[in-house]
Amino acid sequence: MQGASTARDFASATPATRNRYVDLLRVVSIGVVVLGHWLMAVLGYSDGRFTGKNLLEIEPGLQIITWVFQVMPVFFIVGGFSNEASWTSARRRGESYAQWLRARSARLLRPAVWFVAFWTLIPSMGVVTGLLPSSIARVGVGEVALPMWFLGIYLLAVPAMPPLLALHRRFGARILIPLAAGAVGVDMLRFGLDVTSVGVANFALVWLGIIELGFLWRDGTLRSRKWLPWAMAGGGLAVLAVLTLFFDYPVSMIGLTHGVRSNTLPPSFALFALGVWQCGAMLLFEDVANRWLGRERPWRAVIVANSMVMTFYLWNMSAVVLAAVLLFPTGVAPQPDALSAYWWWLRPAWIGACAICLAPFLFGFRFAEKPAETPGGPAGIAGTILALAGTATAAAGFSIFTTQAFPVPGEVVFMPSVGVVCVIAALLLLRVNPLSRRRDSG
Repeated sequence: MQGASTARDFASATPATRNRYVDLLRVVSIGVVVLGHWLMAVLGYSDGRFTGKNLLEIEPGLQIITWVFQVMPVFFIVGGFSNEASWTSARRRGESYAQWLRARSARLLRPAVWFVAFWTLIPSMGVVTGLLPSSIARVGVGEVALPMWFLGIYLLAVPAMPPLLALHRRFGARILIPLAAGAVGVDMLRFGLDVTSVGVANFALVWLGIIELGFLWRDGTLRSRKWLPWAMAGGGLAVLAVLTLFFDYPVSMIGLTHGVRSNTLPPSFALFALGVWQCGAMLLFEDVANRWLGRERPWRAVIVANSMVMTFYLWNMSAVVLAAVLLFPTGVAPQPDALSAYWWWLRPAWIGACAICLAPFLFGFRFAEKPAETPGGPAGIAGTILALAGTATAAAGFSIFTTQAFPVPGEVVFMPSVGVVCVIAALLLLRVNPLSRRRDSG
């Protein structure tokens, strides 16, 4: 009842000037990502081993659905919008860059550190005690680590937002010109001349360009002309079509195991075009969505969902693994051929099973997203250096988990252990206490 009371109190205290659509988009974007993960995971069990394939690699014709289901650009646009407001408010209160960065990073680190701790300890204990074969544990931690790629990238984007915002306030939408041109240039070197090492530059050029769309939304530029959202949606789709049809860009907007090229790791200009089309499309629904969210019940639901949105995202593949363990070796769930009519008919039941298996993780770890004490620390140059070092160290740890998963005795241990050390070091550098609570939060 306390959670419902808190949501009711927050809803009643929400100012009329708040753009509630931003909060809805945060929830919807993560929800779509999770649904996509559950839909595209084709898992099975035979001869004592789990098997796993991606639906998009089994049927390449379905890859175009990622133009809808790859909505991480929407999350970055929302991040640009909300972080602009947060930074402006922090400066008004007299907070330093270091204080702001520690607070923003801590909001991501607190739920993530519990996730890392769980999947570092549980598989290792299972293998050491003989309850879990190391090979099966390795497959499991590889699946559950999938969401970590986003945290690594977003954590690096957060410290760049205030400098980018300063440029935005001086140059406005013109910032998009060098960012987009730079991304195209990187793609020409990467795809055209096979200079793959330059692709890393697009992590900054593409994602900062998408964040700039959030700034432009926040300052009203993207709503200054009624036709602009339509032009963005149509233009972004047109560019995607040209890039994929005539310039050999992958159709899939998510990375595939057997893909020669990727639009996400590292990002390509196609991902920027995806962000433009999705930004235009979401702006078309802003007014009607805000009118709907003016009602108490839907707004309270959005508040509750936002209070656990990162927990929902982090643990969604853990639910997939748990569902597979419970359903396939036991023979409870049939295993028809992928893409057969029977397989599609069972897909809603599979998604329902994943949702049920997510519930214990969601309710067990959502406490990590509750309001907490703002991390303390120095506010000068030393504080800025420590905050930047902590954020970069955390991002490095999450990136290691993305490629190496979590440590499993008898399998891969060293590099995943380095990732764990990075996360612990980040907590110390940013002075984040995973157990901290606000005194007034109960």
